[in-house]
Amino acid sequence: MTSGPAPGPEGPDEPLGPDEPLGHDTGADELPSVAPQLRDLRRRAGLTLEAAAARARLSPAHLSRLETGRRQPSLPLLLGLARTYGTTVSELLGETPAVADPIVRAGGPGAREADGWTYWQAGGPGRGMQALRVHVPHGRSQGELVRVHPGEEWLYVLGGRLRLHLAEAEYLLEPGDSAHFDSLTPHRIGAATQGGADLLFVHTLLQSSLAGLCLGGGASGAPAHHR
Repeated sequence: MTSGPAPGPEGPDEPLGPDEPLGHDTGADELPSVAPQLRDLRRRAGLTLEAAAARARLSPAHLSRLETGRRQPSLPLLLGLARTYGTTVSELLGETPAVADPIVRAGGPGAREADGWTYWQAGGPGRGMQALRVHVPHGRSQGELVRVHPGEEWLYVLGGRLRLHLAEAEYLLEPGDSAHFDSLTPHRIGAATQGGADLLFVHTLLQSSLAGLCLGGGASGAPAHHR
């Protein structure tokens, strides 16, 4: 009698569903630390395989394959799992973090652009507080979503005028104005001047992506106006 594949430690393996990327079989020299790191991080978070898979939007069978090394995660999967466990891709890969340089030079990492918004790193990576310099273009957004997530956000307007929506209120900020708020408050920002607006932006949610922050988005309704 021929036996099938041995079941993983969390339950039997299942055929790949239509929503699961096939991925690649993991060889002995390909990311050997990912599988044990994934399992250790999940257990440290106190999550069952089913609960972690639901948060990562995977099936339990697919997550089991990743944890046992039978599938190699793609970069988007690694990013999603890092956010699920509140860590970084470097930790998932078992990398030892280098000593952080406290200085960010003007000629450091280049600009990144997403949907017309431009970002420059203004703080060191891997910190609990992250800083960005941002140019917000006029009349462009990153989607019609009001952001809500754990953490705090602080911004300081360098140039142009900025429109900040917090819950049902709308604030118009001039150069030199700043705002500091709990990011569980529904929020979004936009430029109120034709040339856009420039700001310093600091947030404390280490595992969030730029898309999860207040940078961009729109909302419906008629907010109260403040100045």
